[in-house]
Amino acid sequence: MVESKIVKTEAKVLEKPKVVKTEKTETTKVDKKTNISKKQKLSIDNIKDNLKKPKAKIEKKIELERVYVVPLRKGYMKVPKYKRAKKAVKTLKEFLAKHMKVEERDLNKVKIDIYLNNEIWFKGIKKPLNKVKVRAKKIDGIVYAELAEIPQIVKFKMDKDNKRKNKVDKGALEKVVTQEASEEKIREERGDNADKTEESEKEKASAESGLANQKVEAKEMKHTAKVKSAKQDNMSSTTMRKAMKK
Repeated sequence: MVESKIVKTEAKVLEKPKVVKTEKTETTKVDKKTNISKKQKLSIDNIKDNLKKPKAKIEKKIELERVYVVPLRKGYMKVPKYKRAKKAVKTLKEFLAKHMKVEERDLNKVKIDIYLNNEIWFKGIKKPLNKVKVRAKKIDGIVYAELAEIPQIVKFKMDKDNKRKNKVDKGALEKVVTQEASEEKIREERGDNADKTEESEKEKASAESGLANQKVEAKEMKHTAKVKSAKQDNMSSTTMRKAMKK
């Protein structure tokens, strides 16, 4: 019996206590001086970085890439003069949809570059180009068309536009800077207000303590004054009596 009890106690000792895991809930810490969380601060910093650095382009796989000389004259000659440039753009889209094997020849899936469009419209709506040399790229089922042979004037325009895009947006940067400046001012004002409130509380406490001391002193003075007046009255009465006896 004794051995069995010893074995049971040893087994209890060997058993490890169960540890209960508690899930920690994420709490957003907020500054007391400024009601701004850390996430908001990080977002402001990210905005700054994005404004300063140009966005990295995501490279996509090109399914098809071809160069075509597209005839436009046959297409727009069927239409009145005041619609020729529009019809030329449409014929270009139809040609690319056919030869680049777009699903159901959907013209919405054919995207024409701005510079190519401007080249077609260069002489006006009545006199579009007779033919255009185009480089077409098919990416994720969508065809992107651009000029195959770019003239120098168009190159100059393209460089100018790229410089404008790569420039930092000064307006957005100024907004971020003004926000930070306003936040700093609020912090300083709140800090000054906190100091002022502490000083005012100390002054109030000192004034209250002074008033309490003054009240105590006034009470003591009253008691002492009463006692002195009674003694003086007794002395005056005794002197009077002595004088009357004489």
